[in-house]
Amino acid sequence: MKQFSYQRKVMFGHTDPAGIVFYPRYFEMINETIEEWFAKIGEPFTKIHLEDRKGVPMVHIETDFFKVGRLGDILDFSLRLIKVGRSSFELEITASTDGELRFTTKCVLAFVDMDTSKATSIPDDLKTKFQEWLV
Repeated sequence: MKQFSYQRKVMFGHTDPAGIVFYPRYFEMINETIEEWFAKIGEPFTKIHLEDRKGVPMVHIETDFFKVGRLGDILDFSLRLIKVGRSSFELEITASTDGELRFTTKCVLAFVDMDTSKATSIPDDLKTKFQEWLV
């Protein structure tokens, strides 16, 4: 099964006064992982958003947290493409440190026209790229 891997160090700005990752920061890191994956498959957000006037907003997210992340941790993110529909796709993302699971996320993103804010079909060339990553 093909998966995308991405590493991120927990910085001071990600944490609360106790040095523990403030959970909304994880959602920012999830989005960063998705953005890096799009760049890896040759569809950077700058092209999609600025040139093509399309967007990929999150329409559903479900996360289970298992252990706290701390300042200085190196988070290993793993992204897998689970499902591709007409205008949406589902991803599973996990994060761990030294093999110890921090959280798992399942999320659905929609492909939308930025001018109308309405769902639109995922372009065929992008669907072809997605097929290479589909579990």
